[in-house]
Amino acid sequence: MVSLFINFFFLFFTGTKSESGQKDMELRKTSIYNTIDMAPQLEYYANTLPHQEIKIRPSLDVLRKTFEVRFPPVEKTSHCCMRCMLNIWGVILFLRLTWITSQAGIVLGLVIIALAVSVTTTTALSISAIATNGRVKSGGTYFMISRTLGPELGASIGLIFSLANALAVALHTVGFSEVSRGTIMVDSLNDVRIIGVVTVTILLFITFGGMDWEAKAQIFFFIVLMASFADYLVGTLIPPTLQKKSQGFFGYDRDIFIENLTPSWRGPDGNFFRQFAIFFPACTGILSGANISGDLKDPSTAIPKGTLMAIFCTTLSYVVIVITSGASTVRDASGNMTDLMTENSTSGCLGPACKLGWNFTTCVQSQACSQGLANYSQVLVMGLISGSYYLIVAGVFAATLSSALGFLVSAPKIFQCLCKDNVYPYISFFGKGYGKNNEPLRGYILTYLIAVAIILVAQLNIIAPIISNFFLCSYCLINLSCFHASIVNSPGWRPAFKYYNKWTALYGAMASFALMFAFTWWAALGTWFAISLLFIYITYLKKPNVNWGSSIQASSYNMALSFSVSLTDVKDHVKNFRPQCLVMTGPPQQRPALVDFVGCFTKQVSLMICGNIMVSFFFQDSTDQYVKWLNKRKVRSFYTQFTANTLRDGVRYLMQASGLGKLKPNTLVIGFKSNWMESSPTSIDDYVHTIYDTFDANYCLCILRMMDGLDINDHADFKANDISENSKSDQVKTVFKNAGGTKTIDVYWIADDGGLILLVPYLLTRRKRWRSCKIRVFVLGDEENMMESRDAMMALLKRFRINVTDVVVMTDTERSPQPKNMNRFLENVAPYRLYDEQQEDVSVQELKKKEPWKISDKQFEAFRLKSERKVRLNEIIRRNSQNTTLVLVSLPVPHGDCPSALYIAWLDTLTCGLHCPAVLVRGNQENVLTFYCQ
Repeated sequence: MVSLFINFFFLFFTGTKSESGQKDMELRKTSIYNTIDMAPQLEYYANTLPHQEIKIRPSLDVLRKTFEVRFPPVEKTSHCCMRCMLNIWGVILFLRLTWITSQAGIVLGLVIIALAVSVTTTTALSISAIATNGRVKSGGTYFMISRTLGPELGASIGLIFSLANALAVALHTVGFSEVSRGTIMVDSLNDVRIIGVVTVTILLFITFGGMDWEAKAQIFFFIVLMASFADYLVGTLIPPTLQKKSQGFFGYDRDIFIENLTPSWRGPDGNFFRQFAIFFPACTGILSGANISGDLKDPSTAIPKGTLMAIFCTTLSYVVIVITSGASTVRDASGNMTDLMTENSTSGCLGPACKLGWNFTTCVQSQACSQGLANYSQVLVMGLISGSYYLIVAGVFAATLSSALGFLVSAPKIFQCLCKDNVYPYISFFGKGYGKNNEPLRGYILTYLIAVAIILVAQLNIIAPIISNFFLCSYCLINLSCFHASIVNSPGWRPAFKYYNKWTALYGAMASFALMFAFTWWAALGTWFAISLLFIYITYLKKPNVNWGSSIQASSYNMALSFSVSLTDVKDHVKNFRPQCLVMTGPPQQRPALVDFVGCFTKQVSLMICGNIMVSFFFQDSTDQYVKWLNKRKVRSFYTQFTANTLRDGVRYLMQASGLGKLKPNTLVIGFKSNWMESSPTSIDDYVHTIYDTFDANYCLCILRMMDGLDINDHADFKANDISENSKSDQVKTVFKNAGGTKTIDVYWIADDGGLILLVPYLLTRRKRWRSCKIRVFVLGDEENMMESRDAMMALLKRFRINVTDVVVMTDTERSPQPKNMNRFLENVAPYRLYDEQQEDVSVQELKKKEPWKISDKQFEAFRLKSERKVRLNEIIRRNSQNTTLVLVSLPVPHGDCPSALYIAWLDTLTCGLHCPAVLVRGNQENVLTFYCQ
């Protein structure tokens, strides 16, 4: 009968499928279009599960080339409910529950059970919701938390929870040792240590035999436990003998029940929360089924049913034991047959035993009673009540050994999943699996060593509260995972289990957190401190490159979306101006200097978008590869690519389409076209007209010129697979990655553009590597009023709150004689001139029609003064700023009738001959600096 009951119990609560059902799961469901074009199947949506062979939906290439598709093997089946019950029924049930009843009384004893069960039940509801929100593979609790809250908290609690399971092995082994020791070999503590080490060693060899041996052992323990419970219940109904009465057991009695309703606190453990802490490990086995999720055939069905049914059955057993023991056994008894009263007089007799003919007053007053509920923390109380003492002893052995064995199996499996995720360094050694079931043998040995170390403590009341602390921390984060996943309203949060509520999950999290500090505040502080350190390590140092679709990611999206939308109602103000840059990098690794320059003054300050214009018909989305390159370089930037017929069209489209709401670029950053003299006229015209379009769009503009050849700005065709993700050569170190030292940043503020040319160097000096650099400003002024011009500029900069070391006033370059380097400028421009005045019988219109990009003599003479001024300014820059770390020059505004070749020659002339990077900057003539508070 027992065997039939067990088989029925397993089949009902574990959702085991028949062999025919297994075969049905393997059938290929093809569509009506193609024999390999598959119809929708569940397995095709499980493509985020790590470390397993998954069923992959045929790709377009597969459909076109008629490849075969492979299917995964069928999973194993195990029994969730039985494992939970065996791990919940542990050492506390037989060794401490009756003692807790004597301390707290029946009422508070039931309150302790109710509070503990409220925490475990809300946790079970949360774990059921998480388990039914998708397929759950090996890793159990760690897998669920990490995939819900992300690797930061998931990996932290995974390590703590693995340790908690290892400590639980020691807890139940010590309980077994307390009961099984008979004749003293050395002394009471050392006997527990010796028996405990021998026992856990035997359990280790059972685990080495594999899951089949472990499952057979658990079934045997379950049968023994059922028999011991039946023996206990039958024993409460059998009339007690005189010997049992002398030990405190009288059968059900109204006076004994009333006496034991109220608490009787005794000793150092005599308070409510201490008793709660000692009892709570009796509820910590609720995750045992989830912890072996990799061995369950259908975790989404087995975990909710098995866990909740196990909580119900074990809670019922705890309530029954508290009520029956409290209603039938007195707190204090002597065990002496001489205390039997031969007369009916009860004068001077204390306690409910007096009315039953026993006088234990002498031992009560002298506090020398050795029998009864309050004086027996060993198995003999339940053995005393039961029909057969030896069946209770067997039940203790089964409860303690089954729990120890269950935790010895679950701890390495959790740790194995953590090791395979490669979140922490130096632990992958323990992730190796052996055999067809991928058994973590190395993890078994590690758990065994930890358990042995704790067994040497040999005191159950010290180990229990520490383990309670670790498990409560796990329950807190499980409930927090469920609550957080619920409130972020992610479309991916669709648990099939509907009997959970986000507010019950919040209660479970808060109750677990509060109980941690109520039990042992120092252990709670230590636990959360350790989790905080692990969290900081993973978040800021390790930064694992994983994507588990966690609720943290969903929450980040919600906050970003909410804040972005709220920004649309915020009006622009000069105090909130930030240079939000669209950087025309092309493939970012081809222009690292441009990326680093903008990244220096936008990181943690403003928006940066790296844009790539592809001027070919071949399009391949390489966004992920380039984002990885940017992340590896620690540049906080978005990346976007666009296909267009010309560079100019692509930039214009990007300026219109990039950004979202107020998170929209306002500054275009491009590289200088240093090969302009070898480029085609069309290419030059596109480049210059891109500058025109920038000002038409009311954008600010920055042009970076490097002197080391890293600023090539031609958008050539490229192939994304030319990028090596692991190649260190991709991460070229540029001048902007080096420390600026104590050199100066020279700013040639030639034209008032709103102050952008001052804001950029200020933002640069806020970076650590540029903090020691000094800003020096050069401005135009009259020779007669140089001091007044300098003082006025110093006063303005002071009101801008920008620390400038010096202001240098330059005389008006238009009044200067012809510059020395004018001949070089003329040589550069010569190939682009018409020289129409030197040609006879040919009109300018005819020449322009043939070569419209060339500069007529009239145009050249009209802009001669401006050209000379650019050459003269370059001489001043080269004389004053040859040894600086960076030069910023006001960008001349292009006139509509200025030829493209002449304008780019100006830009080349302004920045040539320097040994440091030069930046041509022009704002959109709107203020970006202010000295007003309002």
